[in-house]
Amino acid sequence: MKNDNPQQLDTDQEIARVIDEVMSSSLSNEQYRQKMQRRKEVQDKRIAQAVPEKGLVIVNTGNGKGKTTAALGMVLRSLGHGYKVAIVQFIKGAWEPSEKRVFSSWQDQLEFHAMGEGFTWETQDRDRDLDKAQAAWEKSLEYIRNPEFRLVLLDEINIALKMGYLQVEQVLAGLATKPNDTHVILTGRGAPPALIERADLVTEMTLVKHPFRDQGVKAQPGIEY
Repeated sequence: MKNDNPQQLDTDQEIARVIDEVMSSSLSNEQYRQKMQRRKEVQDKRIAQAVPEKGLVIVNTGNGKGKTTAALGMVLRSLGHGYKVAIVQFIKGAWEPSEKRVFSSWQDQLEFHAMGEGFTWETQDRDRDLDKAQAAWEKSLEYIRNPEFRLVLLDEINIALKMGYLQVEQVLAGLATKPNDTHVILTGRGAPPALIERADLVTEMTLVKHPFRDQGVKAQPGIEY
């Protein structure tokens, strides 16, 4: 995504320059100390100018593994702060994942809805998949619009968008109704450009190697589910 903030770009360039200089083995101890002091000054200035809080739209996408796992890390942090969290699964519902059992320890803070019936090649029923995705989206809107919930995770919603079970316009319209301090995470490969443009934080997981693709190793408990 394009960064239109010249001041932000200047700060990033300054930090990158300082890091490059620090990596030089020819620096004396005093030169190193001065460079790191400058790095701290730049970083402290950036933090001082930052907005204290803002509800973020977060997208985890890409072909690599770890999109949901990263999102669940944020869920765990939010629960640790005592916030209320909602998770709606759009695709993986038939798996009854282990995460659901673990998070049952936070029943007072967490709402978990596994509303999909598995991956599309398992169900083989487009109309049913579409109905399930629409029902999951309606349930998601209940939490997105509820100011009591600080974080809402829409797991694999990007797959529903890619398959045409949901329209990006309806998702963007729903995100526009969230309270100012609510965070929403949307996971799944193939996030549409319009959603990426709207998001505040986008991470693309890049696939380098995968045990199933490269070695024929099946999904394993504790790693994939």
